[in-house]
Amino acid sequence: MLLLTFEGIDGSGKSTQARRLDASLRERGHDPLLVREPGGAELSEQIRSILLEPDLNVHPMAELLLFSAARTQLVAERIRPALENGRIVICDRFYDSTTAYQGAGRGVADPEWMQSFHHRVTGGLVPDRTYLVELDPETARTRRAEGAPTGDRMEAENQDFYHRVAAAYETLADEHPGRIRRLDGDRSIEALHTEIWADVAALLDETSGTPHAATGSPDS
Repeated sequence: MLLLTFEGIDGSGKSTQARRLDASLRERGHDPLLVREPGGAELSEQIRSILLEPDLNVHPMAELLLFSAARTQLVAERIRPALENGRIVICDRFYDSTTAYQGAGRGVADPEWMQSFHHRVTGGLVPDRTYLVELDPETARTRRAEGAPTGDRMEAENQDFYHRVAAAYETLADEHPGRIRRLDGDRSIEALHTEIWADVAALLDETSGTPHAATGSPDS
């Protein structure tokens, strides 16, 4: 059916929008699958607990491989079967997060290498639409500080790291304007949801009765 992903730096509000979209689809009679990364499958959730452990020292390349292992399991176990059954899948983060956080934030690999790697990790699965909720890193930090403390290893990173991540997201959006929709994270929750819903409704009209393409080159 449709694979819809949400991206943005921690504190941007992307998870809120993913949940709002899930609720709106259910209200209209759909049966979407909402999953998060890392997580969404038993093995993936166990990997998540490792990745977010604040006292654990994880090498940057090991971090990239762990996130990707969780993604491979999630795609195989839950996302692809749901798509093949005609369901809409909403994923809170997908491979763009790895490009931005590990590729640029950690400086592990260049975008060209990352794109080829993602193709292998997902078996060629590409989102139909990615909603990038953009927010200034300083504003996002304030939001994180005001929220409930999580002890999350990723959220504890410094601002230089988050500036690199935000810049990488901007580059991805510029390179893939057909797939990535840029959203102003300073707008109200309801305004963002209205904009997202209008786009999703249009996608549903376009793809009605059309099977989901199971494979392809990332962002082709």
